[in-house]
Amino acid sequence: MPDKLFLKKGEALSDARVRERCGRRAGILCIVLNTLLAAAKIVAGALTGAVSVLADGMNNLTDCGSNVVSVIGFKMSGKPADKEHPFGHQRAESVAATLIAVIILAVAVELAVQSVQKILAAEAGEYSLLAVIVLGASVLVKLFMFAFNRALAVRLHSDALRATAADSLSDTVATAVVLAALLVSRYTGVDLDGWAGVAVAAFIAYTGISVLRETVSRLLGKAPDPETVASIRERVCGFAGVHGLHDLAVHSYGESRLYATVHVEVDARMALTDAHDLADRIEKDFAEHTNIALTVHIDPLVLNDPRVDRLRGETERIAAEIDPAFRVHDFRVVGGQTHSNLVFEVAIPFDCKMSPAAVRQELADRIALTGENVDVVATVERQDVT
Repeated sequence: MPDKLFLKKGEALSDARVRERCGRRAGILCIVLNTLLAAAKIVAGALTGAVSVLADGMNNLTDCGSNVVSVIGFKMSGKPADKEHPFGHQRAESVAATLIAVIILAVAVELAVQSVQKILAAEAGEYSLLAVIVLGASVLVKLFMFAFNRALAVRLHSDALRATAADSLSDTVATAVVLAALLVSRYTGVDLDGWAGVAVAAFIAYTGISVLRETVSRLLGKAPDPETVASIRERVCGFAGVHGLHDLAVHSYGESRLYATVHVEVDARMALTDAHDLADRIEKDFAEHTNIALTVHIDPLVLNDPRVDRLRGETERIAAEIDPAFRVHDFRVVGGQTHSNLVFEVAIPFDCKMSPAAVRQELADRIALTGENVDVVATVERQDVT
């Protein structure tokens, strides 16, 4: 694995400092390779007048800038938490990836402009064996950089390295297109230099937009992956005394550290000190065995009360009739002199067409039809109900 090149014996990638060093050294390696490629292509392009070769060299030169941004991002992400940033600085990697995407898009625009100008000028470039050799070598180097950065991105869970890998792949395709255009022009006499540049620009732009979409989504607070949610549920529900959980929220400030909150349901007859001890044990278990800082809120659940069980079952049945995805939790029956209040929360999916107010009213209307002398006090919220 590529990370083994930068790891010392006994070190683990879960260590923020080790992770930062691996990412930084990978960036430096890419800077060296891109600088060499850029120099070779710019010289070959200038000698032959092939705008696509020259533009491809400029693309590699801007890649150096992207790699510098990546190195700075890893350096910043490795800084410990401080007063201004109590959750650390690991989101700096996503910021770096966003800047890389912007650079990619800027290169695409510049390349498109130069290529269109070449098409309009109708000036054929001079075929050169040097350009063919340089471009062929570049394809091989870029394929290596793509595989290297992709593998390291998977190991480090790094947005910046994913962006660098995507950029390397787009460079591979772009250079291959330029190389193919030179060979076709050489043996058919049809000048495809400018058109090849346009095709390369379009592909580079697509790559930049894809990277930008993913990194901005993470910065805005992308939902956690289903595997993470499932693992949290399984681990929490594995503790004796836990009857269920809800309102699970996961916040990412970097792949090596997640923060989560969850409401854990326990028997209402459990002693307060026992419930508190259960919450402490769950939080300690996550702190010692996972990269998740979990905060547990205890919710008492009335069990083995025939009337409460019946009303809860009726409410859950009615909610499922409206939409099978609805989830009822925090159910309580609060008695009064003239009637009882059914106090509960309903989680509805984000894509539910009904508004929370409409769901609340529909629940109240249907529960009223059961003939129970109750009022409905429901809180409806859009949540991840998977």
